[in-house]
Amino acid sequence: MPSPAPLRRALLATVLLLATGGTALAQQPIAATTGWPARPVHIVVGFPAGSSPDITARTLAEPLSKALGQPVIVDNKVGAGGNIAADFVAKATDDHTIGLMINGNMTIARLINPKVPYDPLKDFAPISLIGVSPLVLTAPAGAPGADARAFLDQARAAGTAWSYGTPGVGTVGHIGMELLKSRTRIDPVHVPYPGYPQVANAMIGGQLQLALLPPALASAQAKAGKLRAIGVTAAGRSTLVPEIPSLAEAGVQNFNLEIWNAVAAPRSMPAPLVARLSTLFSEIVRSPDIRSKLFQQGWQAVGTSSEGLANRIQADTATLGAVIAQRGIKAE
Repeated sequence: MPSPAPLRRALLATVLLLATGGTALAQQPIAATTGWPARPVHIVVGFPAGSSPDITARTLAEPLSKALGQPVIVDNKVGAGGNIAADFVAKATDDHTIGLMINGNMTIARLINPKVPYDPLKDFAPISLIGVSPLVLTAPAGAPGADARAFLDQARAAGTAWSYGTPGVGTVGHIGMELLKSRTRIDPVHVPYPGYPQVANAMIGGQLQLALLPPALASAQAKAGKLRAIGVTAAGRSTLVPEIPSLAEAGVQNFNLEIWNAVAAPRSMPAPLVARLSTLFSEIVRSPDIRSKLFQQGWQAVGTSSEGLANRIQADTATLGAVIAQRGIKAE
C-alpha cells in the first residue's frame, strides 16, 4: 500500500484537475455560457422519490430553475446504492445533465468495488458541496458506562463479544465504524442490515450493542427512551443535535466523520458551465430559505466552490481509502 503522503498528493492532483476541467477548458471565456441552458436541465438522483437525496434535489430544483430560466427536472435512476445514477451522470454528454449524489458515490465506490463502471476521481466535474451531517454513535438504552468515555472502556473490554450494525458493507456507517475501531481500539463484529431503521430496531431488541446512526434517527429514538446517543462523530457538537456531546469530548482523536451530498457534472461539461453552476448552487444553498429547508431535512448547509468540493473529495477518499485498504473491505 503506498504511503499516505504520496497518495494524498496524487489524489489532490487528480481532483484539482477535474475541478478545473483541465487547463484548456478552464481558459474558455465565460461568454461560452451564452445561450445555455437551451432546454431543461436534469438533476439525476440515484435513490427513490421521498428519499433524502431526492428531497434535497427537489429543494434545489425550483430556485435553480428560476436562476437559469429553464425547467429543472429531477430524474430518479434507482439502484446499486446510487451507482447507476452516478454512472449515468458520468457518461452524459448533453451539457444539461448533472447529479445530486452522496459522498459514497463520489469517493469510495470504486475502492470497495473495482467493477463500478465509473471513476469518481476522473469522471466528474465537482460543482458544489450541498450539506453535511455527522453520524451519532448510538447504543441500547441500557448500555453500560456513565458517559462516552466509560462506554468505550466497556466496549474495549467486550472485544468481539459485541456487535455493531450498518446499512451494508462499504457504507459510510460501516467504514466509519472501522475507522472508529482503529482510533479507540474497540473491536465489535460487523452485522449488515438492509437500512438504518432495521439497525435501530436491532439495537432496541438487544441484537446489537452499537451503531453509527443519522442524527435525526438517533435523536428521536434517544428522546423516546429507546436508544442512547453516545456522541457525534465530529470535532465539536453539531447544530443538528446540540444536546449530544461529540466523541472528541470523550477523548477520541482524529475522528471527524460526516455524511454529505453534493452536485457534480460529467467531466465532459465545459468548465465555464461548471463554474456558472458552482456559483449558482453556492448562492442558492447559502440563502436563508434553502438553508432552513436543508436544516429541517437533517443537513448543515454548506455551498462551496468547485475547488472546495474537490478538496473534500480528496480528503475523504484518502481517509476512508486508507481504512478500506487496511481492513480489506470489499463489496459483497
